[in-house]
Amino acid sequence: MTIRISRFTGMVYRAHHPMWSYDPLSGNGAKKHGGRFNRPGCAALYLSLDPTTAWMEAQQGFPFKPQPMTLVAYEVDCAKIADLNDEQLLQNIGGSSQALGCAWEDLATQAMEPPTWRLADQLRALDVAGALVRSFASGCTAKNQNLVLWHWSDAESNTVRVIDDFGRLPKTPESWQANPPGAVMEEKAT
Repeated sequence: MTIRISRFTGMVYRAHHPMWSYDPLSGNGAKKHGGRFNRPGCAALYLSLDPTTAWMEAQQGFPFKPQPMTLVAYEVDCAKIADLNDEQLLQNIGGSSQALGCAWEDLATQAMEPPTWRLADQLRALDVAGALVRSFASGCTAKNQNLVLWHWSDAESNTVRVIDDFGRLPKTPESWQANPPGAVMEEKAT
């Protein structure tokens, strides 16, 4: 099967629970729990093309009040991206717009395989690094776009680089502790 793939180059965003912001390139949460476009056991990095979409994606589990998040920006240059907004591409791989928006968590909870997992497996088997796809988070429309990566690194062809020029992101999980051993809390005058 042949499908049209393209290169994606640009800035993308991800909103993290602050406790996990020390490892912004990890796809381990998605690997452990699964996601719309990855079954448990398969790492994936879910990114958004704009900060608002990243925020909406991260707040899905909090129906009543927005919770604190750390917004991280990334520079991406990935060579093998499938555009799942392309109806012809979806037809070529046996998918549909309707299948993309499936209630994947409900299906997985009922031990049923979401069609998006099969679609992602198919794309990965074709050596596709990731997919451009609309967000299905509550309040989002087709204008809200995500980039889901299955293959990423700091090497050429699938480069993802965190933008943290001033080293503001924590470096270890211990940074989340309220008072790590030896920590001195100082107030800054403003």
